[in-house]
Amino acid sequence: MSQNQFVDELELAPKLAVLKALAADEHVTRVAERVGLPQPTVSRWLAELGEQLGAPIITKTGRRVRLTRAGRLLAEAATRSLAALEPGLREVEEELDPEKGRVVLGFLHMLGRSVVPELVRGFRAEHPHVRFGLVQNARYTVVDKLLNGEIDLALVAPPPDGPEFASEVLFEQELIVVVPSTHRLASRKAVRLRDLEDEELIVLEHGYGLRQITDDMFAAAGITPKIAFESQEIETVRGLVAAGLGVALLTHAETTPPAGLRELPLTPRAGRVFGLAWLKDHPLPPAVRAFRDHALRTD
Repeated sequence: MSQNQFVDELELAPKLAVLKALAADEHVTRVAERVGLPQPTVSRWLAELGEQLGAPIITKTGRRVRLTRAGRLLAEAATRSLAALEPGLREVEEELDPEKGRVVLGFLHMLGRSVVPELVRGFRAEHPHVRFGLVQNARYTVVDKLLNGEIDLALVAPPPDGPEFASEVLFEQELIVVVPSTHRLASRKAVRLRDLEDEELIVLEHGYGLRQITDDMFAAAGITPKIAFESQEIETVRGLVAAGLGVALLTHAETTPPAGLRELPLTPRAGRVFGLAWLKDHPLPPAVRAFRDHALRTD
């Protein structure tokens, strides 16, 4: 549909409403009041429609009007058309109204425990009617969905740096070394990256943000890590470490970690930066913009 056709159909909507109202009450003045239009405007529209059809759609009977057969058929068609149009118009209204719109947020699985619920809770306290679509996945999938327009915002680490994206840092999590409590490094106060050169490492699969960060750290240090296991879940990584199958670079556990683990600071300190990203040249609907601004203020 061309833009001109779309505009024409929107302009037709009030006339359809007039015809629908006439089908229920064949009285022009009351119809005009019901649809919120001046009575002369309604009368002019009805006359114009009759001229376009080549046959009158109403006949006058005293102070009232009566729909002709052609008018009755047209009114029935108008009723059906409005039934299809009105839900779409409501959706458009909700998208344009920050108090009624919908926000589709993509984020990493680990953020679903507390970070995202807290952001949404704080926003809904001020905007209780905004609806949310929440998409959890690996970083590469979330970023792809943002690029393809399937989500409005992406909360990932590290934030995407391509020219298509705009982003701002929300927070940073410290990276730590996780080892079995019986490991030779368990008694250390801190661990250097070089101390892990000969260790069997348990990591996330390629495509996960934490894997990208740790790969970059080892590469910058000139270390070729010995990968023992690759996983899709951080908690699985912790469990494998607790079982004595290797060591890992992770962030602090949000809940009590499994027994048999030690969490050691990394020196020099390193962090995992989380950013909120959106498409740079894609206008954000008001509700999405409001949530973005809320998230950035919350930081």
